[in-house]
Amino acid sequence: MKNLRLKAARAAMDLSQQELADLVGVSRQTISAIEKGDYNPTIRLCAAICRALGKTLDELFWED
Repeated sequence: MKNLRLKAARAAMDLSQQELADLVGVSRQTISAIEKGDYNPTIRLCAAICRALGKTLDELFWED
């Protein structure tokens, strides 16, 4: 399932996939795969992304 909330939060902060990847210590391809729903990140990576974007786990990763 695509993670459009992550993509929207990243775009709202005017960050590229590469910039977010650099902030959390992964490759751009990893961020792309998470956004496309091709990769299920670890809880540690989810938390790092949330911190970088100023969001909660629920806001970015909880499925309704």
